Amino acid sequence: MTAFGDFTGVRGRLTPDAEIAPFTWFRVGGKAELLFQPADADDLALFLTKLDPAVPVTVIGVGSNLLVRDGGIAGVTIRLSAKGFGQAVREAEDRIRAGAALPDKRLAALALEQGLAGFAFYHGIPGTIGGALRMNAGASGGETGDRLLEARAIDRAGNRQMLSDAAMGFTYRHSAAADDLIFTDALYQGTPADPVTIKEEMDAVEAHREAAQPIREKTGGSTFTNPPGQKAWQLIDAAGCRGLHVGGAQVSEMHCNFLINTGAASAHDLELLGETVRKRVLETSGVRLEWEIKRVGKFVPGATVEPLLGG
Repeated sequence: MTAFGDFTGVRGRLTPDAEIAPFTWFRVGGKAELLFQPADADDLALFLTKLDPAVPVTVIGVGSNLLVRDGGIAGVTIRLSAKGFGQAVREAEDRIRAGAALPDKRLAALALEQGLAGFAFYHGIPGTIGGALRMNAGASGGETGDRLLEARAIDRAGNRQMLSDAAMGFTYRHSAAADDLIFTDALYQGTPADPVTIKEEMDAVEAHREAAQPIREKTGGSTFTNPPGQKAWQLIDAAGCRGLHVGGAQVSEMHCNFLINTGAASAHDLELLGETVRKRVLETSGVRLEWEIKRVGKFVPGATVEPLLGG
């Protein structure tokens, strides 16, 4: 029994006042009021039927594209485990079903093992399938919507749903799927091909990533989406923001669309830096950059960051 409901019969792990920063690539942020790690999809559905409908729910993955604010996350935070949601199987000659907690890179590797082309772009994305479904993740000329056949999810009331690729409503870095859906797995279609050719594509993706991105830093990946016909990093560079610091947060010298925790940054430092960049880009180019990194949780009282610094 908790303040949020009676969870008798739930098999997953419930952790009150849980540290979340270690689950994120930035390694910053406050605590989760209650962290739930379901054992499997059935356990997740049961938990949601028992959860007070008034309690807010936040879902996180490996935390690669996530900024948790310093005040922590109210309500319930759900993190899908690799054991319960990280499996992948080949269902037909050209199809793979992947769990929502499976790393994108692992799906690319499995497709290589199975001789299926079309997944090399996932080799360059440091997230999970659940996050990829939510934001139509893509890189190197490919994106999730190119390969998805269907996704399975559980809604806030614990009901199972199946969504076709068309029903996902994919656009650039966006899905139109209902916000309360928690994805559990997805079915993808590839194209049989020579593994040597697939490996060459994956090597090219990896080489580009290592040469152009600060992958060994505490970062959250691409910070802002690319405006139509433009590159966010070029706009940021032209605005004079390369290497810009706020506290322990820095705009990467290597790639201007990456923010870095240099070691002592707070979530406030990182978000303040991001909004400073947005304001300078708007002033110099007239372009309003949109966040790609998902920001969740509460500000510490007195430490709010205004969008575009109130402008």
